[in-house]
Amino acid sequence: MKNQKLNQWIWKWHFIAGIISLPFILTLSITGAIYLFNPDIEKEVITKIKTIDNVENKQISYQKQWEIVTKKETKRKPISIVIPTTNLQSTEFVYGKFGNKNSVFVNPNSGEISGKFSPKDTWMHTVRKIHGELLGGKIGTKIIELVASWMVVLIFTGLYVWWPIKNWNLKGLFLIRLKEGKRIFYRDLHAVLGFWISILLLITLAGGLPWTDVFGGNFKWVQKVTNTGYPNSWKGIGLSSKKEGNRISLDKMVTIAKAQNLEGTITIGLPKSPKSTFSISNKSINLANQKMIHFDQYSGKLIKHHNWSDVGFLMRGRMWVMAFHQGEFGAWNWWIMFCLAILLATMSFSAIASYLIRKPKNKLGTPKVSSQFKVGKVIIVLLILLAVILPLFGISVLLILLFDSIKKRKLKSQLSSK
Repeated sequence: MKNQKLNQWIWKWHFIAGIISLPFILTLSITGAIYLFNPDIEKEVITKIKTIDNVENKQISYQKQWEIVTKKETKRKPISIVIPTTNLQSTEFVYGKFGNKNSVFVNPNSGEISGKFSPKDTWMHTVRKIHGELLGGKIGTKIIELVASWMVVLIFTGLYVWWPIKNWNLKGLFLIRLKEGKRIFYRDLHAVLGFWISILLLITLAGGLPWTDVFGGNFKWVQKVTNTGYPNSWKGIGLSSKKEGNRISLDKMVTIAKAQNLEGTITIGLPKSPKSTFSISNKSINLANQKMIHFDQYSGKLIKHHNWSDVGFLMRGRMWVMAFHQGEFGAWNWWIMFCLAILLATMSFSAIASYLIRKPKNKLGTPKVSSQFKVGKVIIVLLILLAVILPLFGISVLLILLFDSIKKRKLKSQLSSK
């Protein structure tokens, strides 16, 4: 049996969380559904740039292609090369890091630059900016983080409020009442959908939060102090080449990379200094098959071989939920995320409709809580724990409580003056 007073208090906070979050949740769900098509949009653009018409008997070496790129792109040097999978592809040289990556493609027949690509070149870049920061830079990113934090609260409070007070009815798990008025219909649509997608939503939020500023920064700090992220040598830190003679050619390095029989797209990280290494990595749907292998840039000898199991468990978990969030594990994952986004939008619309139908005229309609109700220690501990994990949520709760306290004092002062 549920405590009815606690249920009313939780319902109040679910209501407040919804009022704060719903307009943003609708934006996130719609832009999230659209952005799932980004790999297809980028692939279409890149394929047009990358595909060459024919293969000549003698193609220009990878070393020569690298020299052509470095001469024409004088302000910067490529950080890596993506090995073509067929002879009918241009060679891709990558510049920049993370969200600022862009590519230059070289035709191996003619040695000409066949094209350039940056994620910013497509309209999907704007969709991503809306989804990740509401086009508001750092401030927008923090708003998104705050909304995501409140979504966690919405899920748990919603499940508690939805849980029956008296008799359990299995039909409530599946049925949406169609003949009891619009408010009941929208309420059921919101509650039933919310129950069935709650676990998937939590996993999706776990995949999105690592990109945020405050939570994401704290998570990286935890990984660092617990040594559960990438090992330093994964990125070549602490590794060095023994300088003897000239650096081996890029062609020899490509041959070495192909001999590793790695799954997926193979990239060779180019040495950044006379002491650094060649670094071979691969991107695969199966994260467990990803590797990072470092070679001496002068001799081509193996220096360090990393398997996915060498990565700390927090980083492995983080990369898994982030990949799931983006639908990167194949068609099944893509369709789950697309359907989840549509259902989340439907659930949000139904919540708004239900609220507008029941909303009192000229009032917000915040659920009333008995003045005699006092929050128990368990709830306080849970709130403190959630505030530590999600700092922006904690700050927002303090601000809401401060506003509520000022409002009560003002009301008490007005009553006493009468």
